[in-house]
Amino acid sequence: MAVAGRQMLRVDIHCHVLTPAAEALASPHFTIDKEPTLAFANACTRQINADQRGRIHGQSTDLSIRLADMDRMGIDQQVISPAPTQYYYWLPPDLGCETSRLVNDNLAACAAHASGRFVAMGTVPLQDTRLAVEELVRCHDDLGIRGIEINSHVNGEELAQDRLRPFFAKAEELGMLLFLHPLGFTQGQRLTDHYFNNVIGNPLESTIAIGHLIFGGVLDRHPGLKICGAHGGGYLPTYSGRMDHAHGARDDCRLHIKRPPSEYVRRLFFDTVVFDKEHLAYMVQRYGADHLLMGTDYPYDMAESDPNGLIASLAGLSDPEQAQILGGNAHRLLGLA
Repeated sequence: MAVAGRQMLRVDIHCHVLTPAAEALASPHFTIDKEPTLAFANACTRQINADQRGRIHGQSTDLSIRLADMDRMGIDQQVISPAPTQYYYWLPPDLGCETSRLVNDNLAACAAHASGRFVAMGTVPLQDTRLAVEELVRCHDDLGIRGIEINSHVNGEELAQDRLRPFFAKAEELGMLLFLHPLGFTQGQRLTDHYFNNVIGNPLESTIAIGHLIFGGVLDRHPGLKICGAHGGGYLPTYSGRMDHAHGARDDCRLHIKRPPSEYVRRLFFDTVVFDKEHLAYMVQRYGADHLLMGTDYPYDMAESDPNGLIASLAGLSDPEQAQILGGNAHRLLGLA
């Protein structure tokens, strides 16, 4: 994209790759309760999701199809991450580590393809902290992977649990970007209809997870930790004032944090998958263009089909700010520039 005579790099921070070998290894152990988007869904939603999985299989696995789509959408580079169904935190630790390695090896191989048009973010078996840290280091040292995609919880366990401290400490030390991407709402009994477990549940999951990272002291202990919230970070970035009020009014809201919660929110980064220019303009105004990264959620039906157009529609955005959102921030956070 040329703006004012200069070429701007367009980087999609939010797009997924499926690793069939890991899926084959995990599938004998799968039951529907392991995936909230299926467990809390009606029959119509389950059928639509099944149809979608078949329809996008090529886009999820075939780089030639992906590259053609990128060219059509005006994307120079994709930061590829695992399909969220491939966290596999519910597997026994050793098997979870094996699936993580398969996923990461595949993503690294994809990133080595097509003259730098792909950059990889991997996954780690967070059900076992030691194994997660080991795989994090392998991703960084051996595979050239630049970030890790994580779920909003680990089998219902909040991310602020003490046992996960070594993982966040190592991610901060290595400068690895953590991409927080939920997989449906874990207690979605009221969200089974209308695809609410994704439409409402995913942003709600991100809101709760980020809340725990803040109030549980993770962001206080690790000021250098780089976290990007998928889907605009959920609801929290537009409603942090209530948390600040609670922090000032109640002792139980300041057990682990020294500053108002909104100060920690301002340290975070967010993708642009919000589908609304007024919403995105608010995010730019409140958090700055240097905290937003262009994303799509490719290749799912909940993806933004025209990310360049959404960003270009923002009134008053300067050329440098547009360049940051389009790709500059992604390159900076991933250590590519």
